[in-house]
Amino acid sequence: MSGIMGTPLFKIVVGLVAVLMFIGFNAILLGYGERKISGFIQRRLGPYAVGPHGIFQMMVDMVKLMTKQLVTPKQADKYLYWAAPLIAFMAVPVLFIAIPFSPTFTVLNVNLGIVLILAFAGLNVLALCIGGWGSNNKWSLLGAARSVSQFIAFEVPILLVALAIAMMTGTLNLSEIVNQQGNFPWQWNIVVQPLAFIIFFVASLAEMNRVPFDLPEGESELTAGYNTEYGGMGFGLFVLAEYTHVVVASSVMTALFLGGWKGPFLPGIWWFLIKMYLLCFVIIWIRWAYPRVRFDQLLNLSWKYLIPAGIINLLATAFLVKLF
Repeated sequence: MSGIMGTPLFKIVVGLVAVLMFIGFNAILLGYGERKISGFIQRRLGPYAVGPHGIFQMMVDMVKLMTKQLVTPKQADKYLYWAAPLIAFMAVPVLFIAIPFSPTFTVLNVNLGIVLILAFAGLNVLALCIGGWGSNNKWSLLGAARSVSQFIAFEVPILLVALAIAMMTGTLNLSEIVNQQGNFPWQWNIVVQPLAFIIFFVASLAEMNRVPFDLPEGESELTAGYNTEYGGMGFGLFVLAEYTHVVVASSVMTALFLGGWKGPFLPGIWWFLIKMYLLCFVIIWIRWAYPRVRFDQLLNLSWKYLIPAGIINLLATAFLVKLF
């Protein structure tokens, strides 16, 4: 038995089980936090009835979603329709396996960690596209088309930033990138690469379809966009994937720019979680503080500003690395 427990496969299986538990916990925590933060910003209560201050509201909602009848729209492609939420969720556990939460807690310490995360994150847009196409709904189809063009536009600046960090550190391994940063804030990559952090943060908001860039599901224009026809756990899997992508993006930014698990005293997983949840709070805060942009403004932001800025930042990084 001890021999089996020492194998890499056993460690990966245990790590994936822990990741799935972490995903469920985050969905409950961020869902409740989003409602309460929005309530505070907009001077209303948010969840209040189920449990003290509504702390059990998300669990009740989860039970409601799991027990609702699953209905397939008339003339929809049922295989594509139900494949979409499954694809959206299937890629989610893989996104966590390369994230270094601490020096000793990484499910799979791979040399191409950034590439792995960016590759599997791209499956989310495939799920949105399939869901919108398979729903036989014009609003869903428009939302799917928007999601594809939005993803293509904002994946480019993210890749440019990842290249700049890889060029500066000489590695694509997230653990190694964290190790090259110090314990104090002025030793983190955000001080050396502030423009890269801003580009990565804004582009990540767009890739997660978060306000002010939630055009694929803009309810004022498209009813609910790509998920207009979804209910029950079909809708629930999309929501679970969205909140998980918020955590993944915050985790990657923590590792790349904020020193990962390192802090002024007692470095470890708690520092990583504090930084990660602080970024999650900022992402939620932005949702309830800014209005949605127009679609042409969204694409112009990437093609006219973020991509040129990313190219300039990459060239400057290459020049300074070669010089020093």
